[in-house]
Amino acid sequence: MRIGYAGLGVMGGPMARHLITAGHDVAGYNRSPAKAQAWAEAHGGRFAGTAAEAASGAELFVLCVGNDDDVRQVVSEALAVLEPGAVIVDHTTTSARVAREMAQASQAQAVSFIDAPVSGGQAGAENGQLSVMAGGDAEALDRARPVLMAYSKAIQHMGPPGAGQLTKMVNQIAIAGVVQGLAEAVHFAQAAGLDTDRVYEAISKGAAQSWQMDNRWKTAAKGEFDFGFAVDWMRKDLGLVLDEAQANGARLALTELVDGYYAEVQAMGGGRWDTSSLKARLPAP
Repeated sequence: MRIGYAGLGVMGGPMARHLITAGHDVAGYNRSPAKAQAWAEAHGGRFAGTAAEAASGAELFVLCVGNDDDVRQVVSEALAVLEPGAVIVDHTTTSARVAREMAQASQAQAVSFIDAPVSGGQAGAENGQLSVMAGGDAEALDRARPVLMAYSKAIQHMGPPGAGQLTKMVNQIAIAGVVQGLAEAVHFAQAAGLDTDRVYEAISKGAAQSWQMDNRWKTAAKGEFDFGFAVDWMRKDLGLVLDEAQANGARLALTELVDGYYAEVQAMGGGRWDTSSLKARLPAP
């Protein structure tokens, strides 16, 4: 398939690479042209200087950019050149509101828009093991699904436009609580004078087990946070969650509390640290 891809960062770059490996013709655009040029040369893709250039002639246009305004700009440029029947898949984590706006704008030009945020982080993107939660037209998603499986382990249709973004918000709520619990558990183990490696072996095979425990316990115990999903990104996501909760009446006391804790980590200079850096704000034993 002829594909345009906008956003070649730590997530989008590997995802677009998987599309090339799967045999697709991919034109890649990034706000930083040098990054797009390097990506094209490294992986055999086509360099695109603008989002419109990447979308020109594409049957499928995929984007993974920064925020709501980035999505509005990139989709607007793509819609100026996409042919009727094309499908846009947006992997950016945004508000549900902008997903609905983009779906409406796309429909007016006979183009389908799928909001499809992902979970799995940089490692999932690199290994082609992302979980995709999608909102929008089911038939359009079915057409795109075989292509998206190049970097996905699961794709779930969640409902109408915006439903994918709402599901991603649920994902981030669950992660926020788990990571705070993990930070406090490691902190308590150290304060109690326990061997944290042995504690992990004792509790990680039971009901306390989680992805966060398996992947972040040992590094959190060592105070290592310079990797993974950044605190700045998590605060952006939790801001979307809390805005949506105000609109739908959901009570998210723990999520609001953890968002405040992440603000403390940012104030410590940890905006680019991994989300497990909640441990860093707790005093050393």
